[in-house]
Amino acid sequence: MTHEEITLAPAGITAANLRELIDTNLYMPFPFQSNPHASRAATGVDKWLAKWGLTDEPEVAAMISRTRPAELAAYNSPAMDSGLLQIMANQIAYQFVFDDRAEDVGRHEPGRLLPMLCESVGILRDGQPPDTLLGAALADLHRQVQERCTPAQAERWAWTSREYVHGLLYEAVSQTDSVPLESGLCRSIRSLIAGVEPFHPLCEAQQPFELAPEEIRHPAVRRLARLSADAAVWIADLFSAVKEQRTGGMVNLALAYQRAHRCSLPTAITLAIRRINSTISEFEELYGETRPELSPAGVGYVEGMAGWIRGCYFWSRTVPRYADTTVASAVP
Repeated sequence: MTHEEITLAPAGITAANLRELIDTNLYMPFPFQSNPHASRAATGVDKWLAKWGLTDEPEVAAMISRTRPAELAAYNSPAMDSGLLQIMANQIAYQFVFDDRAEDVGRHEPGRLLPMLCESVGILRDGQPPDTLLGAALADLHRQVQERCTPAQAERWAWTSREYVHGLLYEAVSQTDSVPLESGLCRSIRSLIAGVEPFHPLCEAQQPFELAPEEIRHPAVRRLARLSADAAVWIADLFSAVKEQRTGGMVNLALAYQRAHRCSLPTAITLAIRRINSTISEFEELYGETRPELSPAGVGYVEGMAGWIRGCYFWSRTVPRYADTTVASAVP
């Protein structure tokens, strides 16, 4: 980010709060959509979490109420059938529970994080039996994916889920280091803990037939997957920046800009929006160039990636988890 670019952000702000600032400046070419099975998925999530005892703790139940995982799934995948949507909603709920617990443990007692992460890797890689309630929920989620997806899709799901688990260890290291996290490292860790790419195999499973290996490994398709995940999670970072700043979070794109340039949060958010806008524009352009080469299933697969960009925006702007954005001033 050059000095000239920094001086452009933001002048003559008229937004009343940070949400208005984001709404005004973020490029969002994908219109709002929602899955008609959203209410059923929300009921299913509550039952599934209760079955595995994950909402027995009042604070976890309150977090799920503020987070609305089925709503995020519905916005991301408006055309997905009810069975697959339920798996996605369960997985989103699980990842929020797991991520919040891992962040809390990693920040205060890093040594206790290792058994938690190793249990997850053992379940996903080796099919080991779980030792905890969180592990039991993950094993059940893995079973659901294996029953609905092809073996290759289920293996891709497990591999990307393991990458997400490993990323949580890097996040814990960054939280305990006294040296402020550099912007490039922040983005690298964020790409691991985004938790978006484990859902791409579910987008593939929604298609009428499995993608050929050469289509999955196509350089443009792999790049689209990266752009989709980055844009989706960075959008959530814009809306979660106030919460993360209050709780001492480090791995957040907007806060990384704030640390790097010693600027106000509204200025940092504006700079982050510019990076997100360029990422979404690159996704659009590359998809337009690549689409003629893709099979119908490949097109549907990439549309699922685009859905995550759209869904994370429309979910983040109204979800109670990020309500602080509506009361934080947009004036630097």
